[in-house]
Amino acid sequence: MAHEFEHLRPSLFIDGTWSGASDGRTRDVVDPATGRVVVAVDEASPDDARRAVASARRTFDDGAWAAGSASERALLLSRVADLLQRDREQLARIETIDTGKTLAESRIDIDDVTSVFRYYAGLARVDPDRSVDVGRTDVVSRVVLEPIGVCVMIAPWNYPLLQISWKVAPALAAGCTMVLKPSEVTPLSTIAFVRLLQEAGVPDGVVALVQGSGADIGDALTSNPDVDFISFTGGLATGRAIAVAAAENVTKVALELGGKNPHIVFADAASDPESFSTSVDHVLTGAFLHSGQVCSAGTRLIVEDSIADRVVASLVERAGRIKVGPGLDPTSETGPLVSEAHRTKVENYVALGVQEGAELVVGGSRPDEKALADGSYFLPTIFDRCDRTMRIVQEETFGPILTVERFSTEDEALRLGNDTKYGLAAGVRTADPARGERLVRGLRHGTVWLNDFGVYTPAAEWGGFKRSGTGRELGPAGLAEYREAKHVWHNVSPAAARWFGA
Repeated sequence: MAHEFEHLRPSLFIDGTWSGASDGRTRDVVDPATGRVVVAVDEASPDDARRAVASARRTFDDGAWAAGSASERALLLSRVADLLQRDREQLARIETIDTGKTLAESRIDIDDVTSVFRYYAGLARVDPDRSVDVGRTDVVSRVVLEPIGVCVMIAPWNYPLLQISWKVAPALAAGCTMVLKPSEVTPLSTIAFVRLLQEAGVPDGVVALVQGSGADIGDALTSNPDVDFISFTGGLATGRAIAVAAAENVTKVALELGGKNPHIVFADAASDPESFSTSVDHVLTGAFLHSGQVCSAGTRLIVEDSIADRVVASLVERAGRIKVGPGLDPTSETGPLVSEAHRTKVENYVALGVQEGAELVVGGSRPDEKALADGSYFLPTIFDRCDRTMRIVQEETFGPILTVERFSTEDEALRLGNDTKYGLAAGVRTADPARGERLVRGLRHGTVWLNDFGVYTPAAEWGGFKRSGTGRELGPAGLAEYREAKHVWHNVSPAAARWFGA
């Protein structure tokens, strides 16, 4: 399969030129469905990372890109969207081989990326500046929004292309320059994407791309005084380290650090066969889509006592029938975990859950099929009778593990839903609109779905409360992250102040 991806070499893009690493290093990219190496990509050294930042700095300081018209940037974003749809099947295949997700999921991802670029193409055309009435006829006062400058963008391995698009599209719309660093585990779709940006006409030096582990090149990016803004999506520990590194230069940061997301189900949301089936379906999808490797996955089911046994029994039956297999197999409903190392982490959480006294009711192991033996597969897993003392309930397992907690009253449901150090997303299922609104208002999470789960739109902000991070992506606020406000006070009829009387 390696020859299929040879067009992605060389794979570092700095100052408008594709090249290998300065020290010749490469890293093998492994297909998690088969365990086989698909290609070796160039892996940047710290010097390469610093060169990438320096290139972005020169391009921004030159001023031509930042001073370009909003309509030109909007047209550029629209061209990118068109090319994404032209290459939809190829990009989806790359994403599936890289991450393990099903081809159907990858196609949806490419469509979502396209929507993000179309949304910011429209928003780029909106004049963000505003006039300020200061009560004087001799003064024209304006607040103008300018690009923030050089941005470092660090994306995770679960949604490589989607997550980098949430950063690149608004940054291009604002007129910033940027250095992209995808996860070293899943770099392929980002390499293909940067080639697409180049084809669309992004000027040399505006976008740079480096691959490598955070341990190797992270400091060269996040501690660099030439960087004005860092956008990171990933784990809490790494996010903290980035915030500390950025603080030395007072570099602005936006951090999306995952979640441990409650899905609260009231009995009235499952009062008849159809609503019961829909509730179970949404819980199942929210927990096991992409094998649970989703920052907003609904991995904590909080269900009312009176229906809990029925809901759990139905979930167990349906989870046991989920077709696990290679993402390129159209019959697969979910694919492997992203790597063998990550599967080991998930297995350790399962062992911990059993040790903590949770009741393992389905899954908890690798599949038996010989055809799946070489991949990083793991069965959908459910733990019943869980409580907040358990680490599998507290910590982000980032795998196909659903924990079940029970409640009796609305107040208890709200308390459990907020009893987490994270605050990224939550779901509420109820037939009572007033109760739904009370829960939506009371939950301390950045996104709350009422009688739905997992959907989003580029036009609405995404981000978390508490330890789920800082800042927002998507929506108008996602563009605002890449802009700085400047107040311009223009005295059109200046006269001496004569403050000191001389």
